[in-house]
Amino acid sequence: MKDLKSSNNNNNQEDKEQAAEKSSVNLNLKFALICSSIGIILGHLLRDFQQKAPIMIDSKDPSLFRGLNGLKEEYDLVIVGAGLSGAVIAERARNELGLSSLVIDKREHIGGNCYDYIDQHGIRVSLYGVHIFHTKFPRVENYVKQFSDWVPYHHRVVGRVRDQNNTEKIVPIPPNIDTVNILFDANIDTEDDMVRWLDERRPKSDKPPQNGEEMSISRVGTDLYEKIFKPYTRKQWDKWPADLDASVLARLPYRTNRDDKYFDDYFQALPRDGYTAIFEKMLLNNDEIDVRLNVDYFKVMEDLPKHKLLVFTGPIDAYFASQGLAKLEYRSIYFETEYLEPNGGFFQPAWVVNHPGGEYGWTRISEYKHAPNQPQGVEKLPGTIIYREYSSDVGDPYYPVPNPRNQELYSKYQKLATEEKGVTFVGRLASYKYFNMDQAILNALELFDKLKEEGKVTGKKKQ
Repeated sequence: MKDLKSSNNNNNQEDKEQAAEKSSVNLNLKFALICSSIGIILGHLLRDFQQKAPIMIDSKDPSLFRGLNGLKEEYDLVIVGAGLSGAVIAERARNELGLSSLVIDKREHIGGNCYDYIDQHGIRVSLYGVHIFHTKFPRVENYVKQFSDWVPYHHRVVGRVRDQNNTEKIVPIPPNIDTVNILFDANIDTEDDMVRWLDERRPKSDKPPQNGEEMSISRVGTDLYEKIFKPYTRKQWDKWPADLDASVLARLPYRTNRDDKYFDDYFQALPRDGYTAIFEKMLLNNDEIDVRLNVDYFKVMEDLPKHKLLVFTGPIDAYFASQGLAKLEYRSIYFETEYLEPNGGFFQPAWVVNHPGGEYGWTRISEYKHAPNQPQGVEKLPGTIIYREYSSDVGDPYYPVPNPRNQELYSKYQKLATEEKGVTFVGRLASYKYFNMDQAILNALELFDKLKEEGKVTGKKKQ
């Protein structure tokens, strides 16, 4: 009986093990079937997503370099220039009114002078000089925040200037109390002291300043003028201040306190991913905006698609070159770059260091590694890139030369512009006026408002 009972127990154990094994097999089969079903479902979803998802392009996509190939037969607007002014007009036309635009630019990139990129060393740099965004206009602030997250940043500039003992010192620019104390050993402590120090060096005259030199001295006095502004202006404009119109230096910056911030505007920041990313969001991957780069308007003007309005953002004298008028004067900038691996990883104490002295050929040196919107880890790199800036008469137009000759000449071009049918002119080059970035954006927004009011652009926003 004992053996029989033991045998039965063994049989029961085997039955249990076989049942457990069978149950495990069934569970594995069910799990395999579930995984297979999930895989099939995910495969269909992925295929559908790939079919429906648009192909996103960036500013280097080959489709932007096809000349006039692959375009629509007709656009509402053709916009010459992919900088701030052109991008704002194209973006507003599409998103407010559902209008189509063709944007062309003779350069190989979008963004105009704001164009920036990550160089071969991993550092974000600007091809056309430092651009710090600042504005006092809420409309502009709200507008740009649509296209980027922003890193708060208050720009501070210093200068290498020789003191009264001819020793080179690093001082705040625009000059403030600390600048004066360092250069002239003035022991100024309060704002009243600073005003008094300046007044002692300002001419007392009821006669308005007649030129740039008189304007400069009327604002900052003789000592700061001689140390900083006179030599710097000479390099910047290739003219002594006495040979410039008073208006050129009418807003010469200085501080009567210890504030070392370069700008006063309430909103000061840098786009987290750089400026080019903003233009990509404004212009690319949009069914109503086509962009073509390396396209010179004057070479293709007869072959452009049909359009209702031409928006020209280039130099106004270039547009009317066939009219026989003289060219307007501009100052340009030449950039000399150098990669260095200095001790500590940085070349200089600030992003921008001005060099007003005549012993330097350049006006300033910019070191982009200081910028707070650099990619993560850039500050730890052993190397850095510096840009030396030289003012020049040759090159891309940067700064209009505001003298009586050019103002009179521009008024003639302006008259031609008002008479040109089917064309509107916008931007600093078309207006022969220097704009900060926020001013360029506001100018374009207000022009678009005017075009709507006058009925030159009409449409219905697409839903």
